[in-house]
Amino acid sequence: MTHIAPMIYFTNEQDKHAVTYKLKMLLRRAVDATIEHEQYGNPCEVSITLTDNEQIHILNRQYREVDRPTDVLSFPMMDFSGESEEPVADEPIVSLGDIVISLEKAAEQAEEYGHSFEREVAFLCVHSMLHLLGYDHETSEADELDMRRRQSQIMDEMGYAIKPSAQ
Repeated sequence: MTHIAPMIYFTNEQDKHAVTYKLKMLLRRAVDATIEHEQYGNPCEVSITLTDNEQIHILNRQYREVDRPTDVLSFPMMDFSGESEEPVADEPIVSLGDIVISLEKAAEQAEEYGHSFEREVAFLCVHSMLHLLGYDHETSEADELDMRRRQSQIMDEMGYAIKPSAQ
């Protein structure tokens, strides 16, 4: 299957971590690696918002009714649970949805897990992309194992192998 590079729109809503060209390219690699691994062949777009703990806390409370900051939120635009997993052919570009990553939380978790900030940001992006593609680790134990397996394979393909004890 031919891989079509997705359009990615970046928004930076925080000032705690520099959003460099290198960081944006890492996020682009994570999106591309997930789409390629999942063999999603339709032209698509993804929005990535980089924020801090305060802002993601507000979103987490508003959309998930969880009153604490989190590391990443996913807002899928597609419903892959219907009869067809692919959009109709005449849609020129499919919006998969929005990813919101707290760079502040990513830095905290990288330190806690003993790996690089870049590896943590890549993992959060891959995790969120799988949500945008219809996977959900919160629906059953089997779904959680499936999503963990996919995350691990994609991270391995990116050169960021997941240690057995991590995540």
